[in-house]
Amino acid sequence: MKKILLIEDNLEVRENTEEILSLANYKVLTAPNGKVGVELAQQEKPDLIICDIMMPELDGYGVLHILSKKDETARIPFIFLTAKTEKSDIRKGMALGADDYLTKPFDDTDLLNAIEVRLRKNAMQQRQYEASAEGLDNFIKDAQQVLNFKDLGKDKKVKSLKKKTEVFAEGDLPLNVFFIKSGNVKTFKSNPDGKELIMNLYVANDFFGFEAILENTNYKESAVTMQDTELVTIPRHDFMLMIQNHPDVSKSFISLLCKKVAEREVQLLNLAYNSVRQRTAEALLKAETLKDSKSVIAISRDDLAKMVGTAAESVIRVLSDFKDEGLIETEGGKIKILQPAKLEKVVRWNVAR
Repeated sequence: MKKILLIEDNLEVRENTEEILSLANYKVLTAPNGKVGVELAQQEKPDLIICDIMMPELDGYGVLHILSKKDETARIPFIFLTAKTEKSDIRKGMALGADDYLTKPFDDTDLLNAIEVRLRKNAMQQRQYEASAEGLDNFIKDAQQVLNFKDLGKDKKVKSLKKKTEVFAEGDLPLNVFFIKSGNVKTFKSNPDGKELIMNLYVANDFFGFEAILENTNYKESAVTMQDTELVTIPRHDFMLMIQNHPDVSKSFISLLCKKVAEREVQLLNLAYNSVRQRTAEALLKAETLKDSKSVIAISRDDLAKMVGTAAESVIRVLSDFKDEGLIETEGGKIKILQPAKLEKVVRWNVAR
């Protein structure tokens, strides 16, 4: 049973609202003023707080301000309940962090609907979604309820692509965000001479292709499958709905975007300052995400060279050195990393040859 704290100085309103909430199967705690309400909130940790604004001792703004500064109460959904309807009051409450605002006299259904929406949103924020196709499905189902978008995800599709299939090309208009259900994908840029530089490798449970949508530009790189791959395509419209209407989702995607930007900056710096030996060691460590159940990496020397930013012949020579030093094993086109710690040391400390 969900616990709701009602802070209201008007006895009649407090009792009537308590009765409505009790009939809706909520456990109700009541407080006649702000000071008592703050004490109860800290002691009981309710699932939601409904608070009047104009009260003696401590008004609703003060209650919200105090509770928002404490870690144990800052995330409790907060609904203002007041007779004041001026826009300035609404703006002040929302600026302080209120989740909703109801005016008296209120309709019972409006009150209960507001509570249900806030509780669902809070539950969704607290839930941990797995980075998997099932986790994505669970998130979209929850988002449909929380955001009240019943059509959200209806155009989501799973595509099976063969090895070396183009997902999108540099200059294309971004229409989808992609999630890898199985397989892997590389993104790369081509220079005017036709030479390629691999920018990122994506494996199962990775999202990609969202940067161009967030930046509102065409794709700045191309994407191709490196083996048979299953992709979940999320239409641009659905992606933007989730980004714009759910702060936690927005934070997670922005965090991922920043990580990729940082990785790219490091990669470009390494191209400028690191030796081929260092860059090859770094590329191997990055390609380790592609390893199979036997810890074997299936990647062509050509693709590895595109990650390093040099000729395939140079990479082959460095791989031969690493093999002689016992850092890797090679068989055909496959590589097995034996000593990743030493490869990391090469990246950090090797002096350019």
